[in-house]
Amino acid sequence: MSFQQGLSGLNAASKNLEVIGNNVANANTVGFKQGQTQFADVYASSLNGSGSSQTGIGVQVAQVKQQFTQGNITTTNNSLDLAINGGGFFRLSNDGNISYSRNGQFQLDKEGFIVNAEGQRLTGYTANAAGQVATGVATDININTQDLAPRASAAVTGLVNLDSRKDAMALAGFDPEDPTTYHHSTSVSVYDSLGNSHTLQNYFVKTAPGEWSVMTTVDGTPSAYTPPAAPVATATMSFSGTGVQPTINPATPTVNFTVATGAAPLAVTVDLSGSTQFGANFSVNSLTQDGYGSGRLAGFDIAADGMIVGRYSNGQSANLAQVALANFVNPNGLRSLGNNVWAESSTSGAALVGAPNTGSMGVLQSSAVEDSNVDLTAELVNMITAQRVYQANAQTIKTQDQVLQTLVNLR
Repeated sequence: MSFQQGLSGLNAASKNLEVIGNNVANANTVGFKQGQTQFADVYASSLNGSGSSQTGIGVQVAQVKQQFTQGNITTTNNSLDLAINGGGFFRLSNDGNISYSRNGQFQLDKEGFIVNAEGQRLTGYTANAAGQVATGVATDININTQDLAPRASAAVTGLVNLDSRKDAMALAGFDPEDPTTYHHSTSVSVYDSLGNSHTLQNYFVKTAPGEWSVMTTVDGTPSAYTPPAAPVATATMSFSGTGVQPTINPATPTVNFTVATGAAPLAVTVDLSGSTQFGANFSVNSLTQDGYGSGRLAGFDIAADGMIVGRYSNGQSANLAQVALANFVNPNGLRSLGNNVWAESSTSGAALVGAPNTGSMGVLQSSAVEDSNVDLTAELVNMITAQRVYQANAQTIKTQDQVLQTLVNLR
């Protein structure tokens, strides 16, 4: 026995206690991955080769290996908090310097970038004006707070039931201001190219058994006719004896209006092909249109695939960006930089960047964070074991000292 073995054991046990202490200290650190001390024995090189009489000269710390196991996920009240369930890391940029983290505690800075507590920007893929995301090169995510541009209405789709029991009347007497000159009417709001709302109203006049004429106005202005002298129907609907699938002429009627707001003229198709004629009261079963006015950004949500979807005051939604994740062939080769971030290294391999829920990437959970994966109970037990190992190695040094003292005292 020599002091070498005991001294190496003390150093190794001390290093192990440091790792355990660091794990315990970070038990509440979001996204922290616990370390594990791995040891290796030490033997002196011999020119005579190995033999049964070889005695080891101690122990050494082979590596401190981080355990990239999944931590528990805890919900929060911040919609920008993100947790990764599965593989991958958040890709962060600091003036072009890229680092990686499992800590998903994010917020918006004054410029609209999604940043962590150190000001590093979350990266991903931006969306164009049409909400389409191109997964090319990941860039800093910036939330566009501009108003959502309006969309002019181009189509109205209605499903109505026309009462077959109604008596026919002459179309020539139609007047939109006189409810006795038509049988039924519907109205829906449509939007021009500037986002201004207009009321489009359809009037239904039964002219013969199974025959109906449809007249249309926008903001009370008739389309393509001058009532009541010479009305021209927007479309005619002819029902067979079953009262379904009417023949409509023209097949896709289009009404054109010039609006007084300075917007482009409205050209709206009216689709009533799913309507019926039954012996029941008039009813509107569905009436939709495809336009909307401008809207302010009211908030946004982040989906499991990383898509950031903006919610607007006009009830619309639009894709703003998509969060990118990165993964590595050897995550244990990453170089720790502190502050819950790692850097790529030659042993980790190049970063594999992609959208969440693709390849080896996990899925995202919004309004949630990933807890530290430290098991406090296990760490406290490991601490007791490491303490005993330290004491035992100290005892070997004490014993060696006593042996030497005995030798010194020989006469």
